[in-house]
Amino acid sequence: MGDAMDGTTEGARLAGASIEPTAESIQPFLAGPMDEPIAMLNLVAFDGDEGRARYAEYGRQAQPFVDAVGGEIVYAGDGLPALVDDRGRSWDAVLLVRYPSRTAFLEMVMNPEYQEVAKLRAAALVDAVLQPIAEWSNGMPAG
Repeated sequence: MGDAMDGTTEGARLAGASIEPTAESIQPFLAGPMDEPIAMLNLVAFDGDEGRARYAEYGRQAQPFVDAVGGEIVYAGDGLPALVDDRGRSWDAVLLVRYPSRTAFLEMVMNPEYQEVAKLRAAALVDAVLQPIAEWSNGMPAG
């Protein structure tokens, strides 16, 4: 699975790819309601087979931190070729992790011990999307 996207080669992070949130990108997340449940959609592209193995190790080591804040993995699986995506992007894996609140998620990612474990994630990936998702109150969009 080394080339999850056109032109990607093993060992090369995609130009402009961010693997971790930045101070700027996290601001809208912090502006939302901190006590409501949140899910995090993870779309990940591994750095070849070694990246897949590193990510599996990251998952094993990160699970206690997810559990400690009341989080749960709702879904995890291998990505298949996209049916709709005009950029030709494809992801190696997709995970959906639910947290009881934004505060819980931040408590986890700010934990210095978790931050050490997160280095495995960064080393495993050539590209990623970490998309927060707020639940619709009645199963439908407001409007």
